[in-house]
Amino acid sequence: MTKMSSEFNRALPNPDVIFWDRIAEKYARDPIKDMASYEYTLDRTRSYLLPGDRVLELGCGTGSTALLLAPSVGHITATDFSPAMIDIARQKLKQPDAPQNVVFQTSGPDGANLPAARFDAVLAFNMLHLVHDIDAVLAQVASKLRPGGMFISKTVCLGDASFIFRPLIGVMKLFGKAPHVSLFRQEALDRQIAAHGFRILETGNFPRKPPSHFVAARLLE
Repeated sequence: MTKMSSEFNRALPNPDVIFWDRIAEKYARDPIKDMASYEYTLDRTRSYLLPGDRVLELGCGTGSTALLLAPSVGHITATDFSPAMIDIARQKLKQPDAPQNVVFQTSGPDGANLPAARFDAVLAFNMLHLVHDIDAVLAQVASKLRPGGMFISKTVCLGDASFIFRPLIGVMKLFGKAPHVSLFRQEALDRQIAAHGFRILETGNFPRKPPSHFVAARLLE
């Protein structure tokens, strides 16, 4: 086992993968709760992407976001550590109107099974709070970007939300109803991203409660 693979195994242990595999079909059926915030996030993301960009998405879930962004870029490699999520995403590619510049594959943010070439942009929507070692993940993000490339993320920051979330998440995890969740604060998350060689260009919360923190950051050259 490589050092990189070992780091990933610590970041995302098998129980979390099992959890997401188990709920994949329900996740695919559930509607987006705040469509206005979701669509605004997509618009802001598109504003940083170019038609020829090669994009990597981490934690793509069942692939909806990758498919919506595909017409704006050259190619998207969309990954998730849940094989069940990726199976559902691949089924979407069989639709007659599905974009042809998207590839879905099972992989974690360690970069295993990904092309050796660097990307113009890396996306991580609603996934950073689900990893155990965010610094290891951010280091891998930086390693997958070309100098000057964009890292665009959106992260639920429950550390800035009502205190009731802490015991509630603990109880849900105890009964297998929730995966690992880190209780980030927005300012701390911004500092961690910047510490890995990024200059933050834009932040915002979409939605505001609980804060789902959008960050657009450029890798320093």
